[in-house]
Amino acid sequence: MSLEILLDKTEEELSKIAVAMGQPAFRGKQIFKWLYNGVDLAAMSDLPLSFRAELAKKYTAQPLVIHEKFVSKDGSIKFLYRYADGNLIEGVFMPHDYGNTLCVSTQVGCRMGCAFCASGIGGLVRNLSAGEIVAQAVAVNAYLGGNASDRKISNIVLMGSGEPLDNYDNVTKFLRLISHKNGLCIGLRSVSLSTCGLAENIRRLADENYGVTLSLSLHATTDEARAQLMPIAKRYTLKEVTDAVKYYFEKTGRRVIFEYAMVKDRNMSMFDAKRLRELTRGYPAHVNLIRLNYVKEKGLQGCTEAEAQRFLQRLTDLGVSATLRRSFGNDVGGACGQLRRKFLHDR
Repeated sequence: MSLEILLDKTEEELSKIAVAMGQPAFRGKQIFKWLYNGVDLAAMSDLPLSFRAELAKKYTAQPLVIHEKFVSKDGSIKFLYRYADGNLIEGVFMPHDYGNTLCVSTQVGCRMGCAFCASGIGGLVRNLSAGEIVAQAVAVNAYLGGNASDRKISNIVLMGSGEPLDNYDNVTKFLRLISHKNGLCIGLRSVSLSTCGLAENIRRLADENYGVTLSLSLHATTDEARAQLMPIAKRYTLKEVTDAVKYYFEKTGRRVIFEYAMVKDRNMSMFDAKRLRELTRGYPAHVNLIRLNYVKEKGLQGCTEAEAQRFLQRLTDLGVSATLRRSFGNDVGGACGQLRRKFLHDR
């Protein structure tokens, strides 16, 4: 019998579990705090031993372990996590002057099949639960010497393996859990969510007022070109996804980010620059240019530094708000899915 994950539970749900097991309701708050300190049931020292023993028959506190870690020369750390069922996912810790950022995964694998991404090779294995996503942040925070009262992570980006809005219910519960005042208390304004453009769930996210920073993976400026890179573009047109992100801005007031991976000889012409101006005009939007990481199974080539700077200058000259994203962890398989793919291949 597989154990239920305590990190999946809200503080209120934990209190109900405690009461059902003959304990006072305040035990739920105690358990919640311990969970975000990154400890197992045995270390929850202010809970009665008998209660911990009963909990351990049905529940697990920490559903993953850090299987391997790789420290880059730029200070970032690539983590490979292993879940209780043996599945592997990965994440990246990125230190910045303005705070420390953790990139988390939301699915094992991915069904989106983007032409430049290693995460989708092999398709979707399964969704991660809310607690399994939370556990990534809890584990890294503890590894860095932090706890619920003294966290070492300032920002979360949902840009790892998987499409967050394809796992909507678990991801939104994760947002509620990660921002809880008695947990890691990471404000939703410090969370970025990247989506390839599931238009109806972008609108749902806006209607439910989560208020995270929304990043749309754009990567091309016409429906035809986008469909060659991203199969999801065959389901949602550019008009549908850009209308959805405009709606997101109107409902939340949050500026929208357009992620744009530069592919050599594919999407960096003056025509593309002018189209980006059209797509981002009329509301607060920013283009985040990304140097494509080479994935041998995919074969697409990134651009040179000079080509990236030239395209950035074209956008700037056209009045488009744009920057070139700083790359992290290239020497340790920094691109999403590469480390897991290598480990599975070697094994």
